[in-house]
Amino acid sequence: MGRAGPSRAACAEPPRRTSLAAVCLLATLGRLLGSGDGQLQTPCRIQKCTTDFVSLTSHLNSALESFDLEFCKALRAYSACTYRNSKVCRGNLVYHSAVLGISDLMSQRNCSKDGPTSSSNPEVTHDPCNYNGHPEAREHQGGEKTAPPTYLFCGLFGDPHLRTFKDGFQTCKVEGAWPLIDNNYLSVQVTNVPVVAGSRATATNKITIIFKSYQDCTDQKVYQAVTDDLPAAFVDGTTSGVDGNTKSLQIVEKVSGKYIEMHARYIGTTVYVRQLGHYLTLAIRMPQEVVMAYEEIQDLQLCVNGCPSSERIDDSGHLPLPVMGHLLPQHGSAHPQSVYTLETATTKCHEKMLLKDIYFYSCVFDLLTTGDANFTAAAHSALQDVESLHPRKEHWHIFPNSEGGGVDKANKFFVGLGLVCLILVAFL
Repeated sequence: MGRAGPSRAACAEPPRRTSLAAVCLLATLGRLLGSGDGQLQTPCRIQKCTTDFVSLTSHLNSALESFDLEFCKALRAYSACTYRNSKVCRGNLVYHSAVLGISDLMSQRNCSKDGPTSSSNPEVTHDPCNYNGHPEAREHQGGEKTAPPTYLFCGLFGDPHLRTFKDGFQTCKVEGAWPLIDNNYLSVQVTNVPVVAGSRATATNKITIIFKSYQDCTDQKVYQAVTDDLPAAFVDGTTSGVDGNTKSLQIVEKVSGKYIEMHARYIGTTVYVRQLGHYLTLAIRMPQEVVMAYEEIQDLQLCVNGCPSSERIDDSGHLPLPVMGHLLPQHGSAHPQSVYTLETATTKCHEKMLLKDIYFYSCVFDLLTTGDANFTAAAHSALQDVESLHPRKEHWHIFPNSEGGGVDKANKFFVGLGLVCLILVAFL
């Protein structure tokens, strides 16, 4: 590896300064090969990791006593950067070369894996427990501005309706316990129970959230909410991440027993949990970089990949209305006899939601399925959470596409049939 002959331009150095062939080779590879892409169009940023490492070590003098300490700090920062990109850089030659090179260099220099790390821009101080303060999310070396972090949104409400991180909208059965999110920083699991006997629809009566231990920002914290028990604290009784420090992780109670917010600033994540009627809703905003930090065995995540096809109730986003203008059968229903027809359900939902987007149609579906007016509030609150947390206003409202689903398909069929009849009349 040391005789690979890196270019002089990439590795030129002043006298008495470090000359590490591994660093030169990694820098040269980065410039020659560029980067790859991951899911959700997340770019592999290994070239920036390498560039930052070179800038941190190029000025070090191996004759000084502080060399090993500073070099190990830079290596740990390099390793942390590659770890953050492990998902999106899978299969990238530069990435895998860097990982091997880091391991070799740490062995040669007897660097421990745990310990302090160097900042990619030593002149800029930052709070490691504030995601928005991370230099890799805000600046290139030398102060060149980069695009701000990309934030994604996921929400679950009603019978249950799922909005994925890709802004897909699905209605699913998913009875029992299912993972919404399961990455290296956070796990969210929901438990859904049947709402009405004879219907495939379920609703959420339990939410479990695990914030995994992260540096000095938080110990592992577990939050659990069930119907009629929406606590404003973690299961250990605390409301913050570590030693009462609310700057990195905090639970805030907005409405006692009905609505709480969690702010995990160290990973740039905000979570809303509500109880409306007998069931729970959840909304979450998270940086794309954090969303994608998971391994292959963690691929069952409803927020990331949606519901399995066998669990889908909707037809490509279109909801099959249970009854068209007639009362629902009430065999074993959890609610008294339904008073909603298609017309009255539409009127009820229109009181809260003026636009006939997917949240409006979800409201109509839930009222016809359950007869429970609380689902109107759930759909309305879910839309409010989108407006509060979703980073792109133009994506707040999702409208059913023009193809497939319920009445639309029937209307298209009869329109087409009418056109055929007109053609036959004209030419026969």
